[in-house]
Amino acid sequence: MIKTSADSRQVASSPDPGPWADIVLLGKPRISTLVLVSTILGFFLGSGGNFHWNTLIALMAGTILLSWGIHALNQYMERDTDALMERTRDRPLPSGRLQPKPVLIAGLIVTPISWGVFWWGTNGITTLIAIGVAILYVAIYTPLKRRSQLNTLVGAVPGALPPVLGWAAGSGQLGVEALAMFLIMFVWQLPHFLPIAWLYRDDFRKANLAMITVDDPTGGSTRRQLILYSFTLVAVSLFPSFIGMASFIYCIGALALGAAFFVCALAMARHLSDDRARLVLRASVIYLPLLLGLLAYDVSTLHSTPIGHP
Repeated sequence: MIKTSADSRQVASSPDPGPWADIVLLGKPRISTLVLVSTILGFFLGSGGNFHWNTLIALMAGTILLSWGIHALNQYMERDTDALMERTRDRPLPSGRLQPKPVLIAGLIVTPISWGVFWWGTNGITTLIAIGVAILYVAIYTPLKRRSQLNTLVGAVPGALPPVLGWAAGSGQLGVEALAMFLIMFVWQLPHFLPIAWLYRDDFRKANLAMITVDDPTGGSTRRQLILYSFTLVAVSLFPSFIGMASFIYCIGALALGAAFFVCALAMARHLSDDRARLVLRASVIYLPLLLGLLAYDVSTLHSTPIGHP
C-alpha cells in the first residue's frame, strides 16, 4: 500500500524488541496509521457527518486487520531481498527473530478475516475494494518489484484506495468525489517515492529490485519524472473544486500548497543530491496532511448533507 519515509528506514529501536513488538512491526505500523487516517477521512467525507458508530468501528477494525495482514504477507515474500538491504535487514523475518511459516499462516488468516469484518459491518462495495487492495498489493505489486519499474505505478493503486474504502463505507456508493480522493493519493505517492528511491538506490541495486534509480546513474529519468509527477499533483489537487466537492477557498489553498511542493521538487531536479531528496521527502510528508485537512475542513463547511446524496 502506501509507502512512507518511515517505511524506507524501518530499523528496530533495540537489538531485540521482543516478540510482540515484532508482531506489530510486521504490519508496518507507521504506514498502517496513514492508511487508517485516510480511510477515516474518506468515511467522514462520504457520510457527511451522518453515520453510525458501529459502521465506523467495523471500518477501523477491518482496515487495521487488512493492513496488518497484507503487510505481513509482503514481508514474508520479501524476506530474502530485505536481508540484502541495510535499511530492511533488521526487520523481524530477515533478522531471524520470527520464523517465516507462522508469519505466512497469520497473514493468510488475518487478511480474509478483515474481509469478513468489512462485509459484516459495512457493505458489499467496501468489501470488494478491500479484496482488490489485497490482491493488487500482495499478488501483483510485491512480485512485480523484482521484474519491472512499473511496480511503482501499480503499487500506488492500492495505496490510493484507503480513502475510497472509507467513502464507500460512509456513503454506500462510489462517485466522482471518491475518484478525486483516489487521484490525489495516487499521484502524491509518485513524487513522494522518487526521493526514497534515490536515497536508497544502492540498497535497491543490491537486492536487484527494479527501481528507476537503479538503472538511472545520471539521474536524468528521475529528474524528468519528478517534475512531471509534481506538476500533475498540483493539477489533480484542484479537481475537488472543479467537481463542486470543495469551494474556491480550497482551490486557492491547494494551489499554494502545490506550488510550494513543486518548488522543492524543482530544486531536487536541478541539483540531484541526497540533501535535496530529503527536502522533497519532508515536503511530501507535510504536504499531504495539510491538503487533506484543508479538503476535510472545506467540505465540512460547504456541505450540510452527505456529498453525492440526494
